Amino acid sequence: MNTRAPLLPDPTDEELARACKALAHPARIAILRHLHEIDGCVCGRIVEVLSLAQSTVSEHLRKLKRAGLVRGEVDGPSTCYCIDREGLARFKALAEALCPGGVGEPRGRRCGEKA
Repeated sequence: MNTRAPLLPDPTDEELARACKALAHPARIAILRHLHEIDGCVCGRIVEVLSLAQSTVSEHLRKLKRAGLVRGEVDGPSTCYCIDREGLARFKALAEALCPGGVGEPRGRRCGEKA
């Protein structure tokens, strides 16, 4: 008989999952890394840096923006993108809350250990 309470999702689980999904592609991580390195907004140069088609880069940026990790502001015919520092800080806090206290020594039995 299971005496444990059912595992209920935390209200922030969807937010964390959305951010993780947005980061689940190497090109999107490269975009964030590039935006962090230039420490400012960029309009069209991301395509040159990544050597990807404009439509592909636009789709990656759209997903990052929807997850709240990147901001985009219309500047004439183009959109300039930069890191959303508040969104990235929120992601960091959500990720840290996933394992409060860090991931040190296991508190219970290790996988594969006999009871």
